Amino acid sequence: MEHTQQRDLFPGALEMMVLQTLRRGPMHGYALAQVIKRNSGDLLEIEEGSLYPALQRMLKAGWLAAELGLSARNRQVRVYKITPAGRKQLERKVSSFDRMLKGIARVMRPAES
Repeated sequence: MEHTQQRDLFPGALEMMVLQTLRRGPMHGYALAQVIKRNSGDLLEIEEGSLYPALQRMLKAGWLAAELGLSARNRQVRVYKITPAGRKQLERKVSSFDRMLKGIARVMRPAES
């Protein structure tokens, strides 16, 4: 992803997408980035330099849990899963995101003439 596009993600967007993706089931970091990319129609490419620090913050906050597992290529990986606290955080983030989108939509409406 180009750096200008990366900066355009609003604060918390990556965390919200990670939590939403992990609601579908546990997965390791690389798989998570691939699913987000695929589900965005290849519009969002999450770089390791953004993803792994976000995963660490979310582990520390208690929104995720991690355990060692095996990748499809039989390599040891860290597998992340959403916790009940992560589900609550996701609900809060989605609610806040919906409000923000409605506000942006109001501002972007053509002016009444």
